[in-house]
Amino acid sequence: MNKKVIIIILAVVVLVGAGVAYLLISGSPKEQTNTTELTTESTKSTPSQVAEAPQASGKYINYSAEELSNATGKRILYFHAPWCPQCQELDASIKKGPIPDGVTIIKTDFDSNQELRKKYGVTQQTTLVLIDENGNLVKKYNAYDSPTLSSITDNLL
Repeated sequence: MNKKVIIIILAVVVLVGAGVAYLLISGSPKEQTNTTELTTESTKSTPSQVAEAPQASGKYINYSAEELSNATGKRILYFHAPWCPQCQELDASIKKGPIPDGVTIIKTDFDSNQELRKKYGVTQQTTLVLIDENGNLVKKYNAYDSPTLSSITDNLL
């Protein structure tokens, strides 16, 4: 065989191998679309998408002014502190879901959102505030003694 033919064959093998590797790493076009959608959702709220909880149309996201204004349906602000054991327990329960249809639970950092705490009269972590479409307080509940998703649904919805 002549050297040129061998070089061409090797080049083709390398290019085909690179293409296969690229497809394996990046997935099929359909998978790429799904990944983009997940990335977009995560990016919109990064770090707002908290969990892939089993849910119908309910959501659990991190607070941002944009996420709050984009949320539809029933919106619940969950005042969470990462150092709080009850908050961690409630967070795990929410992530397990399922979050009811049409409900968005917005995980709001207790320590860094003093203005929101003041607006809604929140004095303790694990407090959840159901708000209307204009951001007005509808109902408030503290889940400190019962940090479960079912206690939220029973007391706020």
